[in-house]
Amino acid sequence: MDEDLDKMTREQLIAEAKRLRQGIREHRDCSGHDLCWHHPALWALLPDKSDPVPVVPEWPEFIRGCIKYRQSLDEQMPSAPRTDEPYDE
Repeated sequence: MDEDLDKMTREQLIAEAKRLRQGIREHRDCSGHDLCWHHPALWALLPDKSDPVPVVPEWPEFIRGCIKYRQSLDEQMPSAPRTDEPYDE
C-alpha cells in the first residue's frame, strides 16, 4: 500500500512528511463547531484515492454520539476555554 515511499528520494520524503504534518496540524487546530465536521481533506492526503461514504447514524443516535463526544472533552480537557459563540454557516 505504501510502496510509493520506497521510490521517493530523501528530499521527496521530507516534502511528503511536511505536507502530511501540515494536514494533521490543520485537523488538530479545528476548534469550536469545526470539531463536528466531516474531514475528507485529511483523508485526501493519502496517495490511495477513495471517497468513503460514511454510514450516518439516525438523528437520535447521532445526537447521543455528539453529547458523548462533548462529555469526553469535559473529562479529558476540563480546563479548555469555553465559548457560547453560535454556529454560523
